[in-house]
Parts: sequence; structure tokens; C-alpha cells
Amino acid sequence: MKPSNRPHNPCFSSGPCAKRPGWSVELLKDAALGRSHRSAYGKAKLAEVIERSRALLDIPEGWRIGIVPASDTGAFEMALWSLLGAKGVDLLVWESFGRGWAKDVTDELRLPDARLLEAPYGALPDLHAVDFARDVVFVWNGTTSGVTLPDGEWIRREREGLTLCDATSGVFAARLPWEELDVVTYSWQKVLGGEAGQGMLVLSPRAVERLESYRPERPLPKIFRLTKKGALIEGIFRGETINTPSLLSVEDALDGLRWAEEIGGLEALIRRSRVNLETVAEWVGRTPWVDFLAREPAQRSSTSICLSITDPAFARLEAKEQRRVVGRLVDLLETEGVAYDIASYREAPPGLRLWGGATVERTDLEVLFPWLDWAWNELARGTGVSRR
Repeated sequence: MKPSNRPHNPCFSSGPCAKRPGWSVELLKDAALGRSHRSAYGKAKLAEVIERSRALLDIPEGWRIGIVPASDTGAFEMALWSLLGAKGVDLLVWESFGRGWAKDVTDELRLPDARLLEAPYGALPDLHAVDFARDVVFVWNGTTSGVTLPDGEWIRREREGLTLCDATSGVFAARLPWEELDVVTYSWQKVLGGEAGQGMLVLSPRAVERLESYRPERPLPKIFRLTKKGALIEGIFRGETINTPSLLSVEDALDGLRWAEEIGGLEALIRRSRVNLETVAEWVGRTPWVDFLAREPAQRSSTSICLSITDPAFARLEAKEQRRVVGRLVDLLETEGVAYDIASYREAPPGLRLWGGATVERTDLEVLFPWLDWAWNELARGTGVSRR
């Protein structure tokens, strides 16, 4: 039977993600709209984002935190183009965004000494094969595979190379080992449910030393430049942004940070996301037509929760037809207003992806599951794809 209850918030997209519980545009009334981002008032807002982020994430004092253009993508591209080339580089790839960074390093930067360490969707590469005499590029959480690094135990604290980590769907949902990470990037639009447009760039002292001592033999556009006359542009890390940010988005980021503080800080954010993963796991355990794409439980993301459809009839379909089936399933749920944007990423294996970050309520997931089962049964009757 068609369920009668609907999720209070049907937004389960993996980015931009659901706004935090209780959010309202009225909460942004103190935004510095119409003011220059270079005014004392505008810079104070940007600096507040930096300092609240430092406190919430427990980022060490020696690490610089900057707000930069073009969301997480811009922040990570800035790091790649500014820092790589002094040493060889190991590229860890187990999903599409990691593959994108590897492609940039090999095809655009054209670094000759780049080594690919790869694993298929659902698994991690051999982390023991990483050479820390080289620079290392990786994502913390595989947004398109649902496979996350369980910890940073594999990273050597005593290392010659730099570690560059795209943590955009992992930060605020895991405690990152800052001493082992030289570059960390993320955006506001994931775990805190903020608006897109600006990226966060965190640099260790070792990364700053590289920036000030190494100048790559390639032109850097203004939007990527972190140094001037061989010295770090410190203003970037005090709220003096390279470009003009949306001060409405800045206010929204502040609202998310304040909310996180009010509910108990980083541990509360992590706990909410872990509860969401556990809630999905309980449903998967009693549901015959789905399973986690991530094979190892310890490597399952609590934010980008990726699910495979395991129905034998579905498995026999070609990938193109599988995507059509998933598309019809997703359209049916969206038409009912119970789940938006939950298809797997276009380059990932066909399946479903539910966002489980801290802004998603466990109760909304629990209400969603009967709808998923209903939609699959409706689809099975109409397409010949049937349950066991």
C-alpha cells in the first residue's frame, strides 16, 4: 500500500544538501547586504566564519584557514596548481571526484612523475602502498561511492611530501587528523547545508613553507595566487577574499556554524550523521532488493550513503537500462514529494544515494523507507523487474 506519512524535509541530495532543522531565511536578516566585503563590517563577517570554523573543527593554531572562490573545486584546484610539481605525486582514486583530480594532475598539469593507486567503486586502494616521500592527493570521503577513509592511521606524521585532502563531504562528519593533513578543502554546501560559491582552504605550516619556497613553472591566474613576492598573502586567511563573495551565503554559513555550536559541536554533528547511517543500515538489513555499495562496514560513509540495487532481474539488465529503471524510481518518489535527487552520481554504478549528514533528521529517513519499498514494488510490476 502507498504510505500515508511523508518526510518533513524530502531533501536528500548530496549537494547542495538539506538546510539545518529549523532554518528560515529570516535567520539571515543580519547579512551584510549592500556592504563591501572589504569594509570592516564585511571582513568581520568573513573572519568570524574562519574563527568559528577553527574552533568547531579543532584546527590547530598554526594552520591557516582561508575563504576562496569557486567552492571546494576552486579551493582544491588552487592547491593542486600552486603546490604540486616539487616532488612526485601519488594519486589515490576510488570514485569520480578523486579520478577528476588525478586527471587534472596528469592531463592538465602534466606532471611526469605521477603514480595512480586505484580501487573500483565500493573499495579503497591499498593505503600501505602510498609513498610519503612524495606528495599524496586524495579525497577523505568518496561522495560518489559512499566509501570513506575510516581514519588517518595510514598517514605518516614524519613525511617528506605533502598530503592534499579534498574533505568536502567528510568534514563536520568525522574528526580529521589535522597533524597528518597539509591541505584540506571543503565547501559550506555539504554537512552544514550551506549555500554554494565559496570554498574553504586549510594549510599546514609545511604547506605554507612549500608555497613560499617553490614556484611552479607554469602561469597561475590571479584567482589561484596565494603568494606575492615569495611570501604568503596573509590577508586571505584573515577574511580578505580574492574575489567578491556572496555576503548572504556568508551569513548562512555563520548560521550553520552557530547551530552546530548550539547542539553540541563537532561530536554532536558526527553523532547525528552516524545515527543516520545506522538507521539506513537497519533498513538495508531487512530489505532484499538493496545493499551498500561500500563493501566494508568500517569504510561506509555516514554522509553520502550509496546503495546498490541487488534484485537479480535488475542485475541482469545492461547498465543503460539500469539507469532508466533508477530514473523512473527517482521520478516516482519526486512526483510524490517524498525524496528529491537520490539517484547515484552519473559516473557511479546505477543505484541510489541518500545524504545522511547532520542536517538530515533520522525521522525523515525512517518515513522515507516505506516509500522506497512502495516505489520499488510499483516499478517492479510495471517493468518486469521483480523482487526475489
